[in-house]
Amino acid sequence: MQYDGAALTTAPDDEAEVLGPRNADEILDLVTRTRPGPFERRTVELGLYLGLRDDSGRLIALAGERLRPPGWTEISAVCTDPAHRGRGLASRLVRAVGHHIRARGDVPFLHTSAENTGARAVYEGLGFRLRAAIPLRLALPPTPEPTGAS
Repeated sequence: MQYDGAALTTAPDDEAEVLGPRNADEILDLVTRTRPGPFERRTVELGLYLGLRDDSGRLIALAGERLRPPGWTEISAVCTDPAHRGRGLASRLVRAVGHHIRARGDVPFLHTSAENTGARAVYEGLGFRLRAAIPLRLALPPTPEPTGAS
């Protein structure tokens, strides 16, 4: 499902930390626990990524940018640690990332699966409007054949 964020109300978040390649291990740990979609070690280099931490300093929520077709920027990798859900952390980060997107003059958009009704409700509550139902196809590189003597 592709959502248009033209009506998204944006706001900066002073508690959100800018994340980068130095945070790759902890980002990958959060992504592994929450499975927001495809995310690799260098994905964080595609745009602005913001995170929130708990009192112990552990990364518990994340959102960032990925695709940038002219005039648009995709909000991606929105995820919250299961133990911290229901507190509005994802909403805060989506609004904060959207704030940076708007400051550049772009319109935010995002994708989610049709089955992810919880995320769809959050996004629609923030002002995103369904633009299109797009089938998602994930292409992976072929797995190399094992080498060695038979």
